[in-house]
Amino acid sequence: MASVTLSGVTKRYEDVTAVNEMNLEIDDGEFVTFVGPSGCGKSTTMETIAGLTLPTGGTIEIGGREVTDLPPKDRGISMVFQNIALFPHMDVYDNISFGLRLRKYEQEEVDRRVDEAADIVQLNEMMDQPDAFLMDEPLANLDAELKVHMRTQLQRLHRELDTTIVYVTHDQAQAMTMSDRIAVMNRGVLQQVAPPLECYNEPANRFVAGFIGSPAMNFLKGEVVDGGFESQYTDVDFDPAAHGVRPGRGVTAGVRPEDIYLERAAEEAESPTKPFDAVVDVIEPMGSEVFVYLLFDRDVETSAEGRGEGQLLINLDPDTEVTEGDDVRVVLDREKTHLFDRESGDAITHSLE
Repeated sequence: MASVTLSGVTKRYEDVTAVNEMNLEIDDGEFVTFVGPSGCGKSTTMETIAGLTLPTGGTIEIGGREVTDLPPKDRGISMVFQNIALFPHMDVYDNISFGLRLRKYEQEEVDRRVDEAADIVQLNEMMDQPDAFLMDEPLANLDAELKVHMRTQLQRLHRELDTTIVYVTHDQAQAMTMSDRIAVMNRGVLQQVAPPLECYNEPANRFVAGFIGSPAMNFLKGEVVDGGFESQYTDVDFDPAAHGVRPGRGVTAGVRPEDIYLERAAEEAESPTKPFDAVVDVIEPMGSEVFVYLLFDRDVETSAEGRGEGQLLINLDPDTEVTEGDDVRVVLDREKTHLFDRESGDAITHSLE
């Protein structure tokens, strides 16, 4: 086992910066997941740790030893790739034994370890080989049921073996359920590193707020006024001074679908806002819950790219009686309404109570 430290790691490809000034410390035995949209730099970061690509700048340490310029075989790591056919020209034995032979293990030891791994399948006894495990979308080619099963297995293995795991995925469910911390990336820049629920409940900026969580957070553009937040479609009363924000500041309010309620269920909110009108647009029954898309008024033009201004998504109990086209009144939970600076996107507050 070993810690992994990235100091100012940057990777450029001509005029494209894939990873920009990455600073991150992964503790010995920690499970850290890189997550973000396609092209955000998470796999490139993984490849620099593994030694498959050399950084343009910065240093990498594994177990307190600088490995920035070392080849992969000398870094004391093991890596699982998304592509399940690493060496199509090799049989099973050769694929499993490749790393051991590269490190020049005696043949007897190679045979012993390969037999052991093949017998156990999950490679339990192989887990004490490297100092750190790097996994780049290892479950991407599995069906949904097997993904859930393997998520559980990986968590058990991590708990039992107490090994350092650096994981890459675009799947939020994997990131949220397995990780000690999540490293959220966007356009090569690390946005937030924190435990999963902290990223969910206290996102560092609007990007993290919109990326973490499924379905995504709702956003309303507006500004701070003397009495609170004001937008084109709704207002939220709060004391700006209590949150260190001045009237006139351009902001974006964010609220998750589960923190919006129909007026008749307003008592379920910890601190409900005043009700406002909306129109039911689309209903999506999901079994254990219902996703209901709302328009603030019937003249709102829906966006083909997703939720735009004047649209909200709320979660309701499956037995809630609503019909497309209904006029409804809804409230936000002020206790769980976030504010982000409109210019920088940085979080201002995670509650307007």
